[in-house]
Amino acid sequence: MKTSANNSGRLKRVLGLPSLIAIAVGVVVAQVVFISILQGVGIGGGGFFVALIIAFILTLCYVFTFSELALMLPKAGSISTYTEVSLGHLPAIVATISGYLAPAIFGLSAELFLLEAVLEALYPDSFGQIGWFIILVLVALNILGVDFFAKVQSLLAYLMITALFVVGIAGLTQSEPQGGSVLSIWEGLKELDLSVLNLTMLAIWSFFGLEFVCPMIEETKNPAKNIPRSMILAAVVLLVVYSLVALAGYLTVPQTALAESEIPHSVLVTALFGESGKFILAVLAITATCSTINTVLATIPRMMYGMAQNGQLPSLFMKVQAKTKTPWVGIVFVASLIMVPTILLRGQDDIILTLVISAATVWLVAYVIAHINLIVLRKRYPDFKRPFKSPWYPLPQVLGIIGMVYMILNNSPSPDMTLQVYMNAGLIVLIATIYAGIWVKFSMKKGWFEPEPIENALKN
Repeated sequence: MKTSANNSGRLKRVLGLPSLIAIAVGVVVAQVVFISILQGVGIGGGGFFVALIIAFILTLCYVFTFSELALMLPKAGSISTYTEVSLGHLPAIVATISGYLAPAIFGLSAELFLLEAVLEALYPDSFGQIGWFIILVLVALNILGVDFFAKVQSLLAYLMITALFVVGIAGLTQSEPQGGSVLSIWEGLKELDLSVLNLTMLAIWSFFGLEFVCPMIEETKNPAKNIPRSMILAAVVLLVVYSLVALAGYLTVPQTALAESEIPHSVLVTALFGESGKFILAVLAITATCSTINTVLATIPRMMYGMAQNGQLPSLFMKVQAKTKTPWVGIVFVASLIMVPTILLRGQDDIILTLVISAATVWLVAYVIAHINLIVLRKRYPDFKRPFKSPWYPLPQVLGIIGMVYMILNNSPSPDMTLQVYMNAGLIVLIATIYAGIWVKFSMKKGWFEPEPIENALKN
């Protein structure tokens, strides 16, 4: 299939290791993550630090898998390319649309609602419609070029990490802490049981999304080294930062205050810095939201660009801006979809939470599919060149599948929500499957589960 038509063309390689780390960190550290971390330590105390370690191990499992797949099949399509070669085009389309596009739409809409709520609480009537402004500015910056995106993303990500380090260190050096003690953490570790696995569900969300560097592989310098390194280093940085913030919260604020607050990061920052904490919290909130949205506007359109190259989406998504070589159609399309729930669901926070958990459940399925992809491709193409090979294969893949399946089965805070989550997740998958079934059968004229020869996938 031709890769250029009209004003479409190749992407250009400009991203180095620091930019890739910024992408990996930027998509993960959102405001919902601050909430998850601080509520987790509020609920579980010392046990949550064990949950963080377990989540980190599961993160390394999927990082190893995506690193091998990305460098074996270095295409912007990412999960869609890996899956079409191992399982066929229908699962490839379903995994990408339901596992990545849907979580992006609902997750980022929720992130914008949360930003507006935090800023309204801090500075009433001062930041109306800030979500629209952020989206428009970031769309423009992404279309201007991947180098513009990389500079903005690096600024946002490293500013945010620095701010979190400041919060963490401030919490450790508090002169009058109101929370628990380091000794009580050790005491709590002695009473650990299987309930720590439920805490792991809160922790693991905070590490999801490092693989968003993979759709940028066609724009990456020295991808064989930089793709794996960026994800591994980002995971380590996040473990350190999350541990500091969780410890700061545990020492500074009573556990019940963290567990019961809808915005516990506000509680922590206020306890640490008083009234001046308002500005710090506003900076954290705006930076986290902008960083996450900026990364998604860069990566999801590249996935769609790769899918269009593979024939899985209309060729319109292959179009790139003539001068900057950015997939502008995909960028505008994703930004438009993000804004739809912000218009239709404004004021319905309970529905938004359910939709986010539903979409995240399908994201978990996408991780399971990625692990299966690697196992299948190891069997089908044992001698194929792999610049990176997953250590200890197949242990990380088996452990990753078990961990993700466990979280799929235990993915919501209440039985009533569980049923709704499964119904919503099923609807997301159903819509994606209907599209995929019709498109593969009648447009691509291929079998639903007919694997694409690896040579064709690399040639597209």
